[in-house]
Order: sequence, then structure tokens, then C-alpha cells
Amino acid sequence: MSIDQLADTAQAMVAAGKGIIAIDESTNTIAKRFQGVGVENSEENRRAYREMLLTTPGLGEHISGAILYDETLRQKTRDGVPFATVMAKAGIIPGIKVDKGPQALAGFPGELVTEGLDGLRDRLKEYAKLGARFAKWRAVITIGDDIPSGNCIESNCHALARYAALCQETGLVPMVEPEVLMDGEHDIEVCYEVTEVTLRSLFGALYEHNVLLEGTILKASMVVSGKDCPDQAGVEEVADATLRCLKTTVPAVLPGIVFLSGGQSDRDATAHLDAMNRMGPHPWPLSFSYGRAMQSAALKIWGANIAANVADAQKMVHARARDNGMAALGQWNG
Repeated sequence: MSIDQLADTAQAMVAAGKGIIAIDESTNTIAKRFQGVGVENSEENRRAYREMLLTTPGLGEHISGAILYDETLRQKTRDGVPFATVMAKAGIIPGIKVDKGPQALAGFPGELVTEGLDGLRDRLKEYAKLGARFAKWRAVITIGDDIPSGNCIESNCHALARYAALCQETGLVPMVEPEVLMDGEHDIEVCYEVTEVTLRSLFGALYEHNVLLEGTILKASMVVSGKDCPDQAGVEEVADATLRCLKTTVPAVLPGIVFLSGGQSDRDATAHLDAMNRMGPHPWPLSFSYGRAMQSAALKIWGANIAANVADAQKMVHARARDNGMAALGQWNG
């Protein structure tokens, strides 16, 4: 794929009023979600659930792409149509999660590094043949006593950059996701500092690895108070802090930034995105790449009766997509 094609795909991923739905939960993660609504974690149930999401009528009005799990990219609808084909017809770009998950960082207790670079080049080629046009790799940065360490941030950003270079070599747009976790008692100022250091490290690593920023998307965590902090920052404060942090670290040439919901409530995730876009214009489009904040309400409806509740669950998926699409324009009515 040419430089222009990479840039075109990246721009399409952050088209005005559209965002990305993340349905790339691993088999273990989806098991926990299913357990919460009393659904058995079988391959057929996972397939049926993802089909419900991806065949939602009108989904392409507000969703530009979907991040899939390896199993999902290989699955088909009940009528035998590959999910990638269904998505392409709806104008939704297929993406694929390619990391193998965070593991303990040796020598650094309480810290994690994401693995999955071994054999990645061949896996990316296969995913491209299966219809994927972008990929995602998530790094996890934990805030705690004397952490994160510089080594943890550097190790994760180096892996993100190597992954991104391999993606672009294969013709896939890399989505780079350095998630600063909400877990902890830290306040919003600490989150700001850690997010700033992490993003500076990330863009330094991308530069050193000759990654084309015009063909790259950043999936960012918002600058928020720790989950257990007694003083929770309000919507405007979160929006302002997140914007200041991004403007001081992210090059303007980047095609766009999508946010993860990262444990926020559905409403907070939408409200924060809307508030940021009302403070614009910005150097880049700001949109969403939500998993739980797009799915949780629909999962409860679907899980109550997986045969009978498909249409109702899809109405909820569409409503969440519409709300977040409006927030990506700064036009959500709350």
C-alpha cells in the first residue's frame, strides 16, 4: 500500500462525526462480560454476539471502523458471509488487535510490558489478506508508588513503534494505544504528568522507527482522576487537561486521535468527548474508539434473551453510536 493509501485509510477512520467500535475482547475477557449477563462463553455465542453488533442497521452512519479479535475476523454471519465483507458493504473499515497482551515487566514489580512482536510480520500479512486495513496494539501504563518507571514507558513505546513500522510495511494503518490506567488514588495532575511523559516517549520512538505519522492513529486515554481518588475532576476539567496534554505532545500532522473509554461510565465517556470538541477547533479530529462504553447497555439487552432481543440490542448499539458520533462533532445534547 502506498503512502497515500495509508493516509486515506487513516483519514477515513476519523471522518467527521464517526468513530470506531472496539469489539476485540480476548476469549477470556468476553467470558467475564458474558458471565455478567448469564451467557455461556461458547464460540457460537461469541459469533452471534459479534454478528448482532456488526449487522446493526445504519451502524456505518456513525461508525467508521471496528477493531476485531483474531477469531472474529475469521468468522461469518449465520448466512455464511465473512464479517469483513459485511463491514465493507456497510462502509466500516475492518481492524484487528494484534498484540498478545500485557505481561509482567521483569525486574520492575507492578509494571507491565505488552508482548506479541514475535512472528508479527507474518500475522499482519495474513490479516491483510483476510480484509483488515488497520491494526491495534495496546500498551498499559500503571500509576502507583514510584511507578511508572522510565524503563516501563520506554519499553512499551519501543514495542509500539516496532509494531507500527511493521504495520505500515504491510499496508495496515497502525493504531497506537498507550493506555494510562485509571486504577489508583492519584489525582488528575499526576495523570497529566504520566500521560505527557508517555506521549513524548511514544512520538520520539515513532520518529526513530521511521513511522509515517500521516498514516498512524493515536488511541489515547483521557487525563482523569484515579478511580479511587476522593477528589474527582469534573467534565470540563478533564476535557481541558486532556486537550492541554495532547497539544503539548502530539504532532499536528497526525490524522486524528480516538479515545478509549477505559473504565469510565457510558455517559462520562460521551460527555468528556463532547466537551473537548466544543472547545475546538483542534489540530486533529478527536473521536472515539470505545469498547465497553459502546457495548455494555446492548450486551445486557441481548444477554437477557439472545434469540429474541437482537433488534432491541441493535437499537441500543445504534443509539450509543449516534450519541458518540454527535460528541465527536461537539453536538451531543446530553
